[in-house]
Amino acid sequence: MNHLHNAAAPSPPAPSPATPEPTEAVAALRARLNSQLDATARAWLDRALDEAAAHPGSHGPISAWELRIAEAGRRCGPEHADAARVLLLHAAQADADTLARVYRQGTAAERRAVLQALPDLVPGPDALPIVEDALRTNDTRLLAAAVGPYAARHLDAHNWRHAVLKCLFTGVPIDAVADLPHRARADFELARMLGDYADERSAAGRPVPEDLYRVLALTEPGSDVPTVSATSDHPGTPSGKES
Repeated sequence: MNHLHNAAAPSPPAPSPATPEPTEAVAALRARLNSQLDATARAWLDRALDEAAAHPGSHGPISAWELRIAEAGRRCGPEHADAARVLLLHAAQADADTLARVYRQGTAAERRAVLQALPDLVPGPDALPIVEDALRTNDTRLLAAAVGPYAARHLDAHNWRHAVLKCLFTGVPIDAVADLPHRARADFELARMLGDYADERSAAGRPVPEDLYRVLALTEPGSDVPTVSATSDHPGTPSGKES
């Protein structure tokens, strides 16, 4: 952040740029990731986060921290790359426009990290186009990230209902849908859509996803159905769109 100084009354040097005060979730993510990385990966992440904090935002066609986003999988391992990228986006104080550019230019894994970072970085609905784009894909991991807390806060009722249906017919577990009990409660239009989808499946001789009945139960007024997985006669969860 730039600070104005009074030339007649010099003030102490401005502090070096720093990351925003981390939320509890971001701080917990950093602590957990540090406990899982080896010394080499941890040192790389520390340097990358410091670099992003020192030069936040956008600088030219691509910022140095954006290159670190691309490197995260190789440096931290694929299993830790999402977390590292979310931390980098937070350290860089990426705004909605910057996140849109990173999303647009990124791989599927990098796009997933952008979606996961939205709740802490964009307080309003400015990043909804990112969510809406992800909801048009059939990449189940991207869909699962798209129906997180940011969508729960800002997606309008029509698009949110269709996102729930998209999860059901692509096999994304409904546990991925943030704030599902609250948003589904007494949503009679969602109940109608679920009923129509169940009828279509049955008429075609296809099984109705068990998750559909769980969501349908949540649409009852005053429902308080937990979103823990119910016992299923069909073990396993589809990883892609059903044929």
